[in-house]
Amino acid sequence: MRILGIDPGSHVTGYGVIDKSGNYLRHVAHGEIKARRNSLLSEVLMDIFRELGAVIAENNPQTVSLENIFYGKNVRSLIRQAQVRGVVIYACAARGLPVFEYSPLEVKKAVVGYGRAEKRQVQIMVKAILKLDGLPPADAADALAAAICQANFMKEQPI
Repeated sequence: MRILGIDPGSHVTGYGVIDKSGNYLRHVAHGEIKARRNSLLSEVLMDIFRELGAVIAENNPQTVSLENIFYGKNVRSLIRQAQVRGVVIYACAARGLPVFEYSPLEVKKAVVGYGRAEKRQVQIMVKAILKLDGLPPADAADALAAAICQANFMKEQPI
């Protein structure tokens, strides 16, 4: 099964694709969709939609794992993140892909074994689990971690 993991963000949206065969996980691709400086929110959302569509078309995932919103104190950034999540969910659902979501705690626990792990710990464990040559960028590592979480837990009901 091919799984696309996504870490949605208004500045950087990370993505990672893995294949799961039995208990074996194989890295396929990862990267980041970065917003252009001083772009309007509408342009950022369209860029994410377009670039994510290209990732989906190139990699043909069967399912999508999405990191849920991290609850912070800045309401403005939460709203922007929610808008990005909406575009990400729509981009996947419009292509017939089931989308599953996991909390940051669940994702970190699945990869590091500890739900309050630091970003660097997630990068190191993703590199080890997928036998990568180098550390993936932080947002791509979070996306790969979401895909690994989906591979390990396979929730039954998509959002």
